[in-house]
Amino acid sequence: MIEVVYYIRYDRRVKIGTSRRPRQRLASIRHEELLAFEPGGRDVEQARHREFADVREGGEWFTLTPRLENHIAGLRAVDDPWQLYARWVSLALQN
Repeated sequence: MIEVVYYIRYDRRVKIGTSRRPRQRLASIRHEELLAFEPGGRDVEQARHREFADVREGGEWFTLTPRLENHIAGLRAVDDPWQLYARWVSLALQN
């Protein structure tokens, strides 16, 4: 199974979390928009938490600053998050 780091938005806050089952996980979290997926697990999630520690609001929630927006835009430039996730799952099943 593919593990992803997800970025979801609620108002001007972004949650950076990780999941092996993003559909189920995101269904359980109140949010307005899925912004992006990034391949990786806890190690990538923790790296992002450290990278954006200066705008952490608490837990896994961060203020949506221009720097965080730019990071997310770079991830979204590749493809729609769900299409990208489907591609990763397909590739994993082939291996």
